[in-house]
Amino acid sequence: MKGRGCFRSALGRTRAFVGAGAGDPTWGMSRAGSAVRAAPGGSSGSGSGSALFSGFRALGLYSNHLPHVLRYHQRHREFYLVTAAGRSFHTYNVSNALLQDITCLAADRMLVFASYGNLLHAFARNKEVVHIYDGHKGEIHLLQPFGDHIISVDIDNVLIVWDVQSEEEYLQLNFDRAVFAVSAIMHPSTYLNKILLGSEQGSLQLWNVKSNKLLYSFPGWGLGGVTTLEQVSAIDVVAIGLVSGHIIVHNIKFDETLMKFQQDWGPITAISFRTDGHPVMAAGSPIGHIALWDLEEKKLTSQMRNAHSTAIAGLSFVQGEPLLVTNGADNAIKIWIFDGPGGSGRLLRCRMGHSAPPTKIRYHGQNGQQILSAGQDGTLQSFSTVHERFNKSLGHGSINKKKSKRKGLQYDTMALPPITAFATEIARQNDWDGIIACHQGYITCTTWNYQKTSMGAHKLKPKAFSKNKPLDVYATVVDITTCGNFAVIGLSTGHVDLYNMQSGIHRGRYGKEKAHEGAIRGVAVDGLNQLTITAGSEGLIKFWKFKTMDLVYSANLSSSPSAMLLHRDSGILGIASDDFGISVLDIETRRIVRKFSGHHSQINDMTFSSDGRWLITASMDCTVKTWDLPSGCLIDCFLLDSAAISISMSPTGDFLASSHVDDLGIYLWSNCSLYSLVSLRPLPADYEPSVIMLPGTCPTQDVDITGHEETSDEMIDYSSPEQLEGQLVTLSSLSESRWKNLLNLDVIKKRNKPREPPKVPKSAPFFIPTVPGLIPRYAAAKEENDDEQQSKVVNLGVLAQKSDFYIQLEEALSSNEYKSPLNILKEMGPASIEIELRGLAPDAGGSVEVMKSFLRLIGTMLNTKRDFELAQAYLALFLKLHLKILSSEPVLLEEIAKVSTQLEETWIHLQTLFNQSLCVLNYMKSALL
Repeated sequence: MKGRGCFRSALGRTRAFVGAGAGDPTWGMSRAGSAVRAAPGGSSGSGSGSALFSGFRALGLYSNHLPHVLRYHQRHREFYLVTAAGRSFHTYNVSNALLQDITCLAADRMLVFASYGNLLHAFARNKEVVHIYDGHKGEIHLLQPFGDHIISVDIDNVLIVWDVQSEEEYLQLNFDRAVFAVSAIMHPSTYLNKILLGSEQGSLQLWNVKSNKLLYSFPGWGLGGVTTLEQVSAIDVVAIGLVSGHIIVHNIKFDETLMKFQQDWGPITAISFRTDGHPVMAAGSPIGHIALWDLEEKKLTSQMRNAHSTAIAGLSFVQGEPLLVTNGADNAIKIWIFDGPGGSGRLLRCRMGHSAPPTKIRYHGQNGQQILSAGQDGTLQSFSTVHERFNKSLGHGSINKKKSKRKGLQYDTMALPPITAFATEIARQNDWDGIIACHQGYITCTTWNYQKTSMGAHKLKPKAFSKNKPLDVYATVVDITTCGNFAVIGLSTGHVDLYNMQSGIHRGRYGKEKAHEGAIRGVAVDGLNQLTITAGSEGLIKFWKFKTMDLVYSANLSSSPSAMLLHRDSGILGIASDDFGISVLDIETRRIVRKFSGHHSQINDMTFSSDGRWLITASMDCTVKTWDLPSGCLIDCFLLDSAAISISMSPTGDFLASSHVDDLGIYLWSNCSLYSLVSLRPLPADYEPSVIMLPGTCPTQDVDITGHEETSDEMIDYSSPEQLEGQLVTLSSLSESRWKNLLNLDVIKKRNKPREPPKVPKSAPFFIPTVPGLIPRYAAAKEENDDEQQSKVVNLGVLAQKSDFYIQLEEALSSNEYKSPLNILKEMGPASIEIELRGLAPDAGGSVEVMKSFLRLIGTMLNTKRDFELAQAYLALFLKLHLKILSSEPVLLEEIAKVSTQLEETWIHLQTLFNQSLCVLNYMKSALL
């Protein structure tokens, strides 16, 4: 069963190859998205995207309404499954991004063909666009690989046969849409150069594409149009699916109908036959059911109901294996295995995401590798940013699990509405439930267990509403404490309740009757369980003691709050208002420290960076803005073609996750400031960002960095001055090895001196000398005279030429410019510096005037307060070498006194500043704040 193993492993190691569009192969879904990123810096009001975030990849996208393609690679001896997902296709065992969503998909043994609009692309190695076929005027909706050719049909009823390699048009056929509207196409097995076409009128035509002749016309069966054509295992036999739900098994050689089946679920969407020795035909339906027909007994053997929640887009039996692959528009790919009695299949593997757009996403845990997502389909799922095999589905919320299982998915009246808000904490998730969620228009909140990947044990509902169930009362917001022991729930009536997560017991209610007069728009608990903060729609924000539930402080907001988010580590509270403004409040001082405005529509969600420096907001105006809290400025803004519903920043700060309107995926944006130079200068007030493409299903590796050039240029061109302020002591940029060991050079030389000089090995003579005698003996080697080993180099002494440093010091006596000699010293190593300073003495060829000039050089360095550590090191070495000469020369003593005064004044000033800083640090460490 090697084929089955290969296919299972193939689905397990899914890869997505995506890129910039036709002809630009690269890893990553949306090179087009990254290519429009540019720096928002400067005074211009026009922007080119985000300088801070770059599209990385999309999570949770697997399939759409297009049927999949199953192909076999002979060299690899594996089956490859190809599905379309938006602008890319996935190969399981996914592709370059096209400019629009894929409308048709096909594959042969070497290439994958994908079309959008009137263009057809051929991909090699699943990612490189190697051919583009342009000739259709209408949108392509049918594809059929045909040997060295590819056949395409557009909505204008034009059929074109293309030569794959030359990209030339081989044949074009035009059909009258009123008479024969092509709706299906196939190549009958063993029929050379022939294709079979099905029409919306129900008739069929057999064509020879080489001779461009119509060979035969099948009148149809009067049961509606043809939806699909499929080759039966037997030669000359074709299965025809009709709009009426009938399946006709027809012999096209003799024009004879062999069998006829009928399904009551609507049009036939897909047909496939088992090839492992069982005469079974599978047929798909628009409502997600699959029927299995026995071709020998001509009857229905079993049904696979609710295989998908939407129409069956495609189904294929794996060649020679009891495996059925299905996909649908519910964003799911499933593999069914037929290994049990009864002829029905069981689910073997699946890849599935949300079948309806996500409503809320949040990172789970502190490693930034899991994202919890609640969707409009009512499910709560976990998506891994590392690999798809770590994805989890926590299931669908239900009032009663047992009754829901008995009724089934379609008829489940116990299903809970979609989750609108949830909070998660990992502190005690191994002991009890760690997720609390509230549902749309529902008063009861549910707990969920991430470890068990299921709904939790408790349903939290206030006792006051247990008997009577008002329709207008529902939970609006939830939060869970850092310790994972308590959950806080806010209701639309203004009540705020506290529950125990372990037992589900109600622990109290904030306020005498209500916490707020209006609906609760936000609740938060600080990191130490000392304060509970609530925000009401009446415009009040209140601080409560967590344990005693007493009101501590209340403040009025300028506008009614719409959402609230607390960064627990820094104690910063972000509040979004109905007037599209944002307020930032410090919970320690209970004052508003920042106010931001700039959005032009409702603020959907907010998130803080991991260090609390950035507040990122998403609005219905399709913008995502990043606000820098320390500076109080907008530092980044980018515009999307679809508004972000929910955003969440990774705890590690590497990714920003977002979900969007009418989009099933979760999109990751990489934080460019972690790996590149990014300008965080404030954006101008009239800044207008351009639209950025959403990233794709594969990591972007070939990143286009052209967008950062404008920002980076400003920072690269800027060079720090040699001295920021004349009163500041400035150090040099030289390494410590250039000046720190100047006083210890003699010790270092003595330590590194070899114990004995190296000996040159003596070369052996060609004829080894021997001593005359009866017994042959080698002659002893003669020792060379020690005088021959003495050096013959003449020590010139005082005849040596003056160095550049010496000459520059002499010139500086008259010009008083010491920059040139100082630069020469900076370029020297420690040994060279010592030689130069030794040569300043009169007995080494120098003079007292040059020594005086060197002391003035040190005085100039101390006056300007530049290269402070170099001045100290050079002066210390100078004093060590020439102390005797300095004490005997009155001119040098006078210069030394001036330098000493300057050095003492500078050091006293530095010492005072050091003492002040140490005093403040000791106070901060010891004082009880």
